[in-house]
Formats: sequence, C-alpha cells, structure tokens
Amino acid sequence: MKSSIHPQNYRPVVFSDEQAGFAFLTQSTAQTTETIKWEDGNEYPLVKVHISSASHPFFTGEEKIIDTEGRVDRFKARQAAAEARRAALANKAKKANAKKAVKTDSPKSDKKIK
Repeated sequence: MKSSIHPQNYRPVVFSDEQAGFAFLTQSTAQTTETIKWEDGNEYPLVKVHISSASHPFFTGEEKIIDTEGRVDRFKARQAAAEARRAALANKAKKANAKKAVKTDSPKSDKKIK
C-alpha cells in the first residue's frame, strides 16, 4: 500500500437525508460549511445527501423497473409478432396438408386420352 495517499483528517460528521428525515453521525473527511446540533448536544459539520438507505428504493423495498427507452415494450412486441408468425406458418402448413389429403382421397378418372 502506498504511504501518504490516504487522508488523515477524519472527524465526526453528520450526514442528513432531508427527504427521509434521516441523519447519522460517522467519521468522514467530507468538507462542508454547515453545522448541526446533534442529539448528544455537540455541534458537528453537516453534509446533506440526496439519497440514503432510508430513501433509496432498493433498501426501502419500493424498487421499480423504470423503462425509459421502451425496451420492455419493444421486447413484448417482438415476442407477439414472432408468435403470430408461428401461428400463421402453422395454419399455412395445416391448409397445405389438408389440400394434399383432399387430392389423394379424390377418385381419379379412368378415362384414357387417345
């Protein structure tokens, strides 16, 4: 491990997720000008975050699949089109087999051409 590349100025910092009303105190080197009075009565630097474990959909169980480019819809359309082609080919094969069966079952004339 290289020496003197890791920060040495760790200090207590409060990270706050304003949307979820969630905050936690931890050690960090994050720079900020804001401060907050914490539960223990001391004042600590405050870092506001947009998303945390309290508001992230993965951790809250509200995860949704967001299909911004219509990939799922295009996939379903391709699947439906492929199924329709298979059905059309199956019907065409059935009709062809039915015509062959009708031709082989019909009596042939015994007239000879002179």
